[in-house]
Amino acid sequence: MRDGDDDPLGERALGSEQVFDGVLLKVWRDRVKLPGGGESVREYVRHPGAVVVVARLQDGTLLLERQFRYPLGRAFLEFPAGKIDPGEDVLDCAKRELREETGYEASAWRYVGVMHPCIGYSDERIEIFVADELSHVGHAWDEGEFLEVLNWPVQAVEAAIHAGRITDAKTITAFYRALPFIG
Repeated sequence: MRDGDDDPLGERALGSEQVFDGVLLKVWRDRVKLPGGGESVREYVRHPGAVVVVARLQDGTLLLERQFRYPLGRAFLEFPAGKIDPGEDVLDCAKRELREETGYEASAWRYVGVMHPCIGYSDERIEIFVADELSHVGHAWDEGEFLEVLNWPVQAVEAAIHAGRITDAKTITAFYRALPFIG
């Protein structure tokens, strides 16, 4: 807690400085007052937030993407996802990302929750949606975005998670949060 509150474990910010200002990521270093009275330093990433979409086709299969992720140097299987633009509604972002990345639009949407993937070093939140009643309208990939769109049965996605073929945290969390609605 950067501003502290009534939580006995809360930390109160004493000072804050931005130490990196990137295109996507902003890194901050704060001096904080600890619950026991001492002081410490907290470094963390400020992130605009993101969405992830569990999209189900009429036959019950789920849309996945295979996309190269530079920091880890390989392609990953994941659900469609992307960052929230400034001032953008989270559902509008989910609709945009599904359309841009997969070429599909959905007429039925369900919000199933939020996850915080990196609580030790980031304020990122990822809003989770299930999309149904899909129709293909064509890709609108961002410049520099390259990916394969796949459709897998629900059981195959779960098996890939258990086998370690799907290791992306947002995809795993979104799958299990969505399972009561797609199962």
